[in-house]
Amino acid sequence: MSFKCGIIGLPNVGKSTLFNILTTGHSAVANFPFCTIKPNIGIVSVVDPRIEKIASIVCPKKIVNTFIEFVDIAGLVKGASQGDGLGNQFLSNIRETHAIVHVVRCFKDDNIIHIYNRINPIEDVNIINTELIFSDCDICEKALLQLGKKTTILHKDIELTRQVLKKCLNHLKQVCMLKTLTLSIDEKKLLQNFCLLTLKPTMYVANINDQKESYRALSELKKMANAAGEIVIPIFSNLELDLVFMDSSEKKDFMDAFEIKDLGLNNVILSGYKLLNLITFFTVGKKEIRSWSVPNGSTSLYAARKIHSDFSKGFIRMQVISYIDFIKYKDESKIKKLGKCRIEGKDYRIQDGDIIRVFFNV
Repeated sequence: MSFKCGIIGLPNVGKSTLFNILTTGHSAVANFPFCTIKPNIGIVSVVDPRIEKIASIVCPKKIVNTFIEFVDIAGLVKGASQGDGLGNQFLSNIRETHAIVHVVRCFKDDNIIHIYNRINPIEDVNIINTELIFSDCDICEKALLQLGKKTTILHKDIELTRQVLKKCLNHLKQVCMLKTLTLSIDEKKLLQNFCLLTLKPTMYVANINDQKESYRALSELKKMANAAGEIVIPIFSNLELDLVFMDSSEKKDFMDAFEIKDLGLNNVILSGYKLLNLITFFTVGKKEIRSWSVPNGSTSLYAARKIHSDFSKGFIRMQVISYIDFIKYKDESKIKKLGKCRIEGKDYRIQDGDIIRVFFNV
């Protein structure tokens, strides 16, 4: 299973430019709405500095980073939930992702069309969020209609599902995101199969330039996002797209000249990883060191299946060394003598940074 972040926003806000920065790819970037019809999908490495430190001890032939997928979804417009601008198709694409990266235009440029001929990030965000709300309303109403045709005798969770869907629908009809509705863990489980958009974790990417007006718009967006407990990552997208195609020395000189300390690109990738609630474990050998992504709270059996299905089918036990101990002692036999190497069963909860070895028999 791959983990997907969907890149959404109004047309012409810089979604495909961000996608190209993330993937060093060549998806279509053009100055007109609905340039992207079919979603572009890019696999992006999550570079973890810990893997390099492990490699400096083991000296493997190969290093493989874990990854997440970013999906460049076409621009949404007002009325998308009713099908305007191919809206239903695009909203369906968003449902297939696990988290949302909402790109917001925070700059003025007469050469780049704004679909509503103004720069107002709060209004732009509200347009998109309202369409997501209306779309979720439609999903809840249709689901309730379908559930009404089933009998409670054959489906024991039907009544509970009906209740939570009605609760959601009432909240949505107040034009409120479901993220602001208090739901129990059990209620959230009942809603999983409906892929409701306004429940998906979201971060905002502010596409900015160096004008005062842009920073003012960024400040407004941050204020709104902070109130909702969501993050905003500013990015000079056109500048960073140029940097993508420079070699290392050129990039360093350019960043030094403009006093750029960190790239928005890196923050988007790492924040996407956190947004998906993922943790990293490592498999280590002379041939290969690899980092792997699993949802926080995953068991050793889940992690074993992630590596190979045979590992989970014939699972016997798992050897676990913490990253901190591995870096500190640098030698597996020494780590074992010190009692820092643990043997865990199938129900062990993987911790971020665990270095594991699976013992199995098929």
